[in-house]
Amino acid sequence: MISLQTPIEQIPKVSKRIVPALKRLGIKTLRDLLFHFPARYENFSNLKPIREITKNEIVTVQGAIQRIANFKTAKRGIVLTEATIQDETGSLKAVWFNQPFLARTLAKGITVSLSGKVTLGPRGLYLQNPAYEKILNRQSPIANAQGIHTGGLVPVYPETEGVTSRWLRFLIKSFLPLRLQLADPLHQEVRMRHRLLGLKEALKAIHFPRSIEESGRARRRFSFEQMFFIQLRALRARAQLKQHRAPAIPCNIALIKQFVRSLPFSLTDAQRRSLWEILKDMEKSSPMNRLLEGDVGSGKTVVSAGAMLACCRAGFAAVLMAPTEILAQQHFATIEKLVNPFGITIGLMTGAQKLSKPKCDIIVGTHALIQEHVQLENLGLVVVDEQHRFGVSQRATLVDRGKNAEPARDPAPNQRESALVPHFLSMTATPIPRTLALTLYGDLDLSLLDEMPKDRLPVITKIVEPGKRDAAYRFIREETQKGRQVFVICPRIEVGDQKLEVERHMQQKLLLTDMKAVKEEYQKLSEVIFPDLRVGMLHGKMKSGEKERAMQQFKNGELDIMVSTSVVEVGVDIPNATIMMIEGAERFGLAQLHQFRGRVGRGDAQSYCFLFPTEDGLITKRLRAVVETKNGFELAEKDLEIRGPGDLLGTAQWGVSEIVVQALRDPDLIRSVREEAKRLLGSDPTLQAFPELAATLNRVEVSVHPE
Repeated sequence: MISLQTPIEQIPKVSKRIVPALKRLGIKTLRDLLFHFPARYENFSNLKPIREITKNEIVTVQGAIQRIANFKTAKRGIVLTEATIQDETGSLKAVWFNQPFLARTLAKGITVSLSGKVTLGPRGLYLQNPAYEKILNRQSPIANAQGIHTGGLVPVYPETEGVTSRWLRFLIKSFLPLRLQLADPLHQEVRMRHRLLGLKEALKAIHFPRSIEESGRARRRFSFEQMFFIQLRALRARAQLKQHRAPAIPCNIALIKQFVRSLPFSLTDAQRRSLWEILKDMEKSSPMNRLLEGDVGSGKTVVSAGAMLACCRAGFAAVLMAPTEILAQQHFATIEKLVNPFGITIGLMTGAQKLSKPKCDIIVGTHALIQEHVQLENLGLVVVDEQHRFGVSQRATLVDRGKNAEPARDPAPNQRESALVPHFLSMTATPIPRTLALTLYGDLDLSLLDEMPKDRLPVITKIVEPGKRDAAYRFIREETQKGRQVFVICPRIEVGDQKLEVERHMQQKLLLTDMKAVKEEYQKLSEVIFPDLRVGMLHGKMKSGEKERAMQQFKNGELDIMVSTSVVEVGVDIPNATIMMIEGAERFGLAQLHQFRGRVGRGDAQSYCFLFPTEDGLITKRLRAVVETKNGFELAEKDLEIRGPGDLLGTAQWGVSEIVVQALRDPDLIRSVREEAKRLLGSDPTLQAFPELAATLNRVEVSVHPE
């Protein structure tokens, strides 16, 4: 018997060949299918008689097929399917490209509904590539009959290779009655208080709404529900964390003053404030759970180094986990210089490098830190850089490794207990507005590095149109003649309008296509544009040792230009690099463009970021925003105005659904969700009176950091 828990491969209407594609979309069961929501809707509600249609409007027409045939174009050999449709008022042509099967599917005499744009051609008006649907009940308008592909609001779903919206509509429509098996996790009182649709009604309305208003009400219900889960998890995590004990690390003012005086630069006010907030958290016997959020180059590493120094001087160990070997090595080199004068030992552990010293106060590493054979004893502080780049379980494992910590040197009496949980500090260089941060990180305290070092020159950012490319190349040559170095980022590769970075199963394919792009750009620059300069390349198919050698050559000044993919982390601090050149710039998100820009401007010389749009010269609002804004927080606000939170956060890597991302623009909804979550947990902390909500909360993983 088919139920909502039935695996997708056991559904009779699903062929085995598309099961992998469905799973790439996160559809593993029938329940997942029903909760695969539309990204948007085509509005085909403008149903008209043929004689009333006009050029450029989106219409739906209904009629009988008078003739239909395939033929090839003379020049390019493209297969066209042309049909003539007739109703009581007249006839109209419809043309489809590269769909020859339609001549068999839509035979002469069949009554159809067609929806699409009316175009004016040499032989008059016609429908170009319209959506189509056979009409079984000619007496009833298609929008109110069995139609799902034409007429009314037609859902358009997130797709992948091999799975179209048309096929998803058919499948979802077939199994939508199973929604009646679902219990609503939102209690009736909550729904009434916030005027929310019930679950069964909302599922039907979000897939096949009768109006824009109805689809909006359905989306609001699911936005509320998913954000409600996020807030409940966050509030429960806070409560659970308070039940654990952590090493109470004293705030050694004299030590911190000595540390600050030893620095070769002055801390910004934001760095001082953030370090103080962290140290005061670590004084408590309950575990710190804090996010240090700051722009590229705002000085997060030195703040974390101060916290780790305080931890080690109190008799505990500290670890810092970075997402790549290159970043781990950079952090190791930076932190070693900062803490070396204080007699603190530091070790490096990556996939390619085992821990160099048997016992260290601080260990910097990659995911190698959480391998089973690695013992992390006496942990007082865990620092994770770019925490969204790690899975929830990976981060939780690292924190868990610090349990049963025993102080190494003269612990205070209240620290002489086992099962202490280490303090947790997460760092991110993706600035997001405070409202969004508080929504996504309800269980994390927030420290903001919202100012840059005062002696840092702002990077000059320019859009280079195709006609000005040669002038930009001349400027780059002049800079290299002064001994400066250049980063070149190759454009993001796209296939079939699907951004490959979103598709995990296509990671290898992405690496191959990006490698090809890098090799082509390397060849062009080294052989045609700059044959006299030393050009290197970096891509994801290179072995870690090769990548390390290439970056070391660049860092040592043995290369003038480094050509890299967007996938490979280029975060090594190279003060001599003064130019960031980004090809196909409009294909990147604002946050990523800002990250790239932050890789230059780290030395004393003026630095530049050149944004090269593709050859058609596409200059978007987003590119202009990058030019106009100087810091990441400003840019994040611009991003919200232009595209909403989706591009800013990158839903695939942050672990939040698109429907939540859209809702993040609604401050009233965010506020009401948070208040409802507090009210509910205040009256029933264990959710005993709400078993369905508790079960759903446990089943759906929406957390974006370890609890």
